[in-house]
Amino acid sequence: MHPFLAVTAHKYIALSDLKDRRATLLPACRRWHLKGSILLSPEGISLSVAGDADAVQWLIDELHRWPGLEDLRPRVAGIERHSFGRMMVRVKREIAALGVDGVDPAQAPVPGISPQELRQWLDDGKPVTLLDVRNDYESAQGSFRNAVRSGIGHFHEFPQQFPTLELHYEPVIVFCTTGLRSEKAAAFLRQQGMTGVRSLDGGVLSYVEHCGDVHFEGECFLFEQRGGIDPGARQTQWTECPKCRHPLTLEDHHRDDLRADVSCPYCHEIGTDEMAARIALRHAQIDPLIHPLPGSVPQDLLRPLTITAACDGMTLIEALCRIVTHVPELFWQERCKQGLLLDAAGNAIAASAVVRAGERYFHRFPAVIEPDVNMRIELIHEDEALLVLNKPAPLPMHAGGRFQRNTVKYILDALYHPETPRPAHRLDANTTGALVVARTQYFAGKIQSQFARGEVEKTYLTHVHGHPAEDDFHCAAPISADAGHAGSRVIDAVAGLSARTEFRVLRRLDDGTALLEARPLTGRTNQIRVHLWHLGFPICGDPVYLRGDVLGDSQTLPVDAPPLCLHAWRVRFRHPLLRKMSEFTAPPPLWFRAIDTESHDGPGGAPSR
Repeated sequence: MHPFLAVTAHKYIALSDLKDRRATLLPACRRWHLKGSILLSPEGISLSVAGDADAVQWLIDELHRWPGLEDLRPRVAGIERHSFGRMMVRVKREIAALGVDGVDPAQAPVPGISPQELRQWLDDGKPVTLLDVRNDYESAQGSFRNAVRSGIGHFHEFPQQFPTLELHYEPVIVFCTTGLRSEKAAAFLRQQGMTGVRSLDGGVLSYVEHCGDVHFEGECFLFEQRGGIDPGARQTQWTECPKCRHPLTLEDHHRDDLRADVSCPYCHEIGTDEMAARIALRHAQIDPLIHPLPGSVPQDLLRPLTITAACDGMTLIEALCRIVTHVPELFWQERCKQGLLLDAAGNAIAASAVVRAGERYFHRFPAVIEPDVNMRIELIHEDEALLVLNKPAPLPMHAGGRFQRNTVKYILDALYHPETPRPAHRLDANTTGALVVARTQYFAGKIQSQFARGEVEKTYLTHVHGHPAEDDFHCAAPISADAGHAGSRVIDAVAGLSARTEFRVLRRLDDGTALLEARPLTGRTNQIRVHLWHLGFPICGDPVYLRGDVLGDSQTLPVDAPPLCLHAWRVRFRHPLLRKMSEFTAPPPLWFRAIDTESHDGPGGAPSR
């Protein structure tokens, strides 16, 4: 028999007199020696508390006496120990903090689906989208096969992440651990115009208890027990490494005290042999993912369109012309006639249909084949926190325009599934070199903040037209914040963003060109390209910033075109796991090596006149 009971429950219901309720409830819980947390909010109640059997039963009885909570159905489980150090009763604006006005599951509840019904749907192969709205580290413990992971470190990030999620099929079944967050997230999706949304009753916890491991892999993480429930409904216990946030079971560190310091087997500094083995394995896994290129296989492309508040009550055609101003009405009329404008359920919608703010529609492009790219990424480094790639070119970073699958993000998601690696910065599609990628949202925050504060040292190699007069020079001209012709940025002395790039001549060549080292001290879009173009030294192979102070019309180069001669050679920053400055170098590309073979200096050597 377990010495303690853990009780969890939540309900979305209008509650008032919250401070008075707290003043009564907190001292009573302490008298009963309960520990844990109870959240009270105008939208409802959520609790996770542990204590002996009599104390837990008192709490349940007390809450059942509150008007509206007579049918509260808490989950009670026996535990050997609990990690709560004290009892807290807090009053908050929301019990599941989303930060979006008007999302109220109590006033507009979303239909649920039972674990048994969901299992039947999955057994039958019914097309559904399973959306995991838990935090990254919870999803890493276990999730449904082929579920869409929200890629969030905290629940309040979900509204910002929502537009990036690929929710191609309705119904969308939203799930979390117990249902608290999924009910709120489902209500948010309804607010955004998605009608075919349901929340998994009782969350993953209820599913694994009723259905076991059918369609579910791994464990269900439990906050209150610092452990999990495996598909056999057996409890497991673990702590997390304070450095890499990797779950550590008792077997991992052979400790009985979950609070003790442990040695993590996942975040040690990786040796040369282990690194080489990891990289060799990844490179072997890349080949079948890029042959053929993902975008070379015809596939329907769905581009989302969300109706803005200004378009509320308009016809679809009126809204489209208002939202996408550069496309003529005749084009949209023809697309509607062809059945290529779809509602959230995938049904064709007429141009005359009246639309409402927040509704989501999709513009369908049938059997799209994307332009060829170079997807042969090379791993330079891999550990539990981050990856460093030598990015090839041409290769866009993210989906957009003509490219949806032929991107860095697509290949990383496929290579590291079910992880969702996050590039910590960006390189232009035509730029090669060192790209830092975080493996979790937690580490993304640690690395991206260094880029935002200008703490990352970046060094590029470039080949330019012209011979700079000085060996060392710089440019501090401000750069426009908004994209202009063909997506370009230009110098804007009035309203531009501050920018500074330092340059060093590596070699002046007989053909009137030069090899330079560039160090951007700020991170503006196209910064190095714009500054060199402004100084009269446009980069060789640049399709936008041309010689003669002219802007070109191209963006991503064809795969067989002469390359843009800009390479992110070296990057240096504080490693978020090892907590020390780390430097990574991407080998110079072919264009640089071909020019530099006659020089004995190489990158960083003395300039040659």
